[in-house]
Amino acid sequence: MSQRRVPRAYAGAVESAPPGVAGGQYVAVPERAEVVVFLIGMRVNRWRRVRSWWPVFVAMPRMLAELGERDLGLLDARTYWSGRVFLVVQHWRSAAELGAYARDASLSHAPAWGAFNRARAGSGDVGIFHETYVVPAAGIESLYGNMPPFGLAAAVGCVERGRARPATRAHQQLGTTEPDYGP
Repeated sequence: MSQRRVPRAYAGAVESAPPGVAGGQYVAVPERAEVVVFLIGMRVNRWRRVRSWWPVFVAMPRMLAELGERDLGLLDARTYWSGRVFLVVQHWRSAAELGAYARDASLSHAPAWGAFNRARAGSGDVGIFHETYVVPAAGIESLYGNMPPFGLAAAVGCVERGRARPATRAHQQLGTTEPDYGP
């Protein structure tokens, strides 16, 4: 049995990490040829116009609950708030599944999007946005140190750093092909 190599900075972390935290360094390992990262959110432009932005605000938790109950392709979602902006970072199995969910009138997103466009888009009280990134697995570099499964690692799984697949193009471009085993 080979002994695990741990960068000196993380020595002891494997044994002393709290429950739920993966002590040491880990990397995400996508098994598919590509990963879909989807950022979706809203910006409250006028706080006092609650009737304009509240329906948009409550629509996202409803959609996330729906996605959690069915296998529609969503792998992981995390919600963030900063000032006027509410953001959900999502990882999807495929762009086709994301697109199918967005357009399916029997699910929550398409009706909510239509309602926004009919009733709220013209007011300017609330803004909405999304960004979609279809990333080749070879273009991904990740590192998690003393973290519970998070982000891409929560979506696709992770392994100890150094035990992953051969370095990707992104690792080579960033110069992160080997852990730091400095003095």
